[in-house]
Amino acid sequence: MTGLWGVEGVGAEWEEIFARVPRAEFLPDLMWPFDERSGGYSVVNRAEDPVEWERQAGRNAAMVTQWDDGRHEGREPGEVPTSSGSKPSLVVRMLQELDVRPGHRVLDVGVGTGWTTALLSARVGAANVVGVEIDPEVAEAARGRLRRAGFGTPVVTGDGGWAAGAPYDRVQVTFAVRRVPGAWVEQTRVGGVLLVPWDTGFTDVQALVRLTVEEDGLARGAFVGTVGFMMSRPQRGGVPVHREYFPSDVEWPDDTVESVTEVRHDELLDDPYGTAAFVVGLRVPEVVHSATAEGEGMRVVYFYSLRCRSWAVVFFQEEGRQRVLQGGKRRVWDEVEGAFRWWMERGRPEVGRFGLTVRVDGGREVWFRGCGG
Repeated sequence: MTGLWGVEGVGAEWEEIFARVPRAEFLPDLMWPFDERSGGYSVVNRAEDPVEWERQAGRNAAMVTQWDDGRHEGREPGEVPTSSGSKPSLVVRMLQELDVRPGHRVLDVGVGTGWTTALLSARVGAANVVGVEIDPEVAEAARGRLRRAGFGTPVVTGDGGWAAGAPYDRVQVTFAVRRVPGAWVEQTRVGGVLLVPWDTGFTDVQALVRLTVEEDGLARGAFVGTVGFMMSRPQRGGVPVHREYFPSDVEWPDDTVESVTEVRHDELLDDPYGTAAFVVGLRVPEVVHSATAEGEGMRVVYFYSLRCRSWAVVFFQEEGRQRVLQGGKRRVWDEVEGAFRWWMERGRPEVGRFGLTVRVDGGREVWFRGCGG
């Protein structure tokens, strides 16, 4: 592995800081490492197996440190991971994108274990960093770790910005959002940078957007790569109630329209980079989907509009045309297929060709940078 945690181009100043602020000092005794190969979680307890704990702490992997908003008890993984220590290579990537310099005022939103807050404090000074953490217990544990590591960085409990420390030169967010809170924009100085994981709701794939606050008060910037983060607790989307869209188990709704499509499941939803689904999510807001297996070689995917009770079902097969059913005022599949074909016709552009403009009132506009710039 070359570079710092496998990331090339990291400056000597960050190399020194990472060596001085080891990740292991910010991980709890009980944690659940994520295994990218199996897609599951194991459990490791420092008191029971300190050698394995040290090995896991040194891996380039995410470590879940809380399940189910703290309601979970016991050793086994819970239902939903709700706090973690991020994958170190991702931490390095984000700090590179943030481009934080000595003397900058930094707002670190989503403190978690406190490791990234400590790294930022080592770079710009603890007095110049404010950490924000929504979970009181997680916040208190992070404060303790920061104190033991020699940092007096303030960590406040909340779910947004922190006006008392504004204006900030940099705002880093370590959970995904579908709306950028206006407070983050308001509390960043003109020319300041916000680095935010963006979630469309359509797919598990997210992308970092690097926004710069401009003289007109808007924050604009392009996506800089795909990531995977936990969702903002206040912005978690509810799972659609299937029965509200499909009242009967034996009959399709009266307004059902049938058609066919040549779009394949692997093109739209199994792209290894997730670009297709992410772009569709950008262009088709407030649509989610769920899949079931039904017979050999077939996947049935339900698409639900969150604006109304419109829906679509596609019976994806490995070969041939796919059967499509849809109903409601909104033609959900037509929108999804139209967005997918728009992306294909433009040569399958990467996420870096897309960006956001964000207003203080929470409004946003997605834009695409074509071949001309």
